[in-house]
Amino acid sequence: MSAQVVRKYSRVMTTDRKLKDEFEQYGRVWLRDAVSDADLKLLDQATADNTKAGQRLGSSSALDTVLSKNSSLLTSIQRLDPMAVPVRTVAFNKSEGANWGVPWHQDRVIAVNDKVEIEGYHNWTKKSGTWHCEPPEAILDSMLFVRVHLDESSESNGAMEISVGSHIGGIVPSAKAEETANAYPIEVCNAKRGDVLILKMLTLHRSKPATVQSGRRVLRIDLSSLALPPPMFWHAEKTETRL
Repeated sequence: MSAQVVRKYSRVMTTDRKLKDEFEQYGRVWLRDAVSDADLKLLDQATADNTKAGQRLGSSSALDTVLSKNSSLLTSIQRLDPMAVPVRTVAFNKSEGANWGVPWHQDRVIAVNDKVEIEGYHNWTKKSGTWHCEPPEAILDSMLFVRVHLDESSESNGAMEISVGSHIGGIVPSAKAEETANAYPIEVCNAKRGDVLILKMLTLHRSKPATVQSGRRVLRIDLSSLALPPPMFWHAEKTETRL
C-alpha cells in the first residue's frame, strides 16, 4: 500500500476490543444507526444512478467525502481495524426491475490492478475492464465485508441471510455451501436506514428475491489493511480514489 494512501486514512485510533472479540467469534457485528444523516444524503447522491443488481462505484465528491478519514462511516468501521481502508465499493438496488436471488456462497474475489502470476492468486476473470482473482485465504480472512443500508431491509424485500459463525470453516466448496451454512444459526439481516453490518469475508450468505415491490438499496464496501505482493496492488490504489 502506498504511503500516500496510508497518510490519507490513518490516524491515532485503537481497536474496540469487545467489538473485535464479538467479530472474531460470530463473523459479524452490527453497528446500528452508525451513519450520520449528512453522510446518508451523500450516499444517496453517490448511488442515485444505480438501477442494477450490482454496480461498482467510481470516485465522486459525495462518495469520497463519506469514505474520508473523519467520516461517521469510516470512523465506525475502523473500530475493528484502525488501518483498514476501502478497496472496492459496489451499490446494490433490489427492486421490481432487478429482483434477484443468490444461493448460499462465499465472496472470495478481489479487484486488482493487473493480472500477475503470483503463487496463491488464481481463478482470474476480467469484469468491466478490471482484473479480479481469488487471493490466498489469509488475505480474505483479514478483510472487512461491510454493508451500509440505505433503506430498511427485511425478509419481505429480500434481505440478505447469513450463516452466523460459518467463517471459521475457511473456504467452502460451492457444492457444500448449503449444507455447511445450515450447520450454523441462520440470521435474516433486518436493518434500518443507517445501520451497518460488518462481516468476515468468508461468512456464508444468500439472498432471496423480494416478495413486495419496494426498493432495497445497500452499499457494499470491502476494506483491507494489507498490501498485496508487488507488482500487484488493489485496483482502488491505481487512482488513489479508494473505490
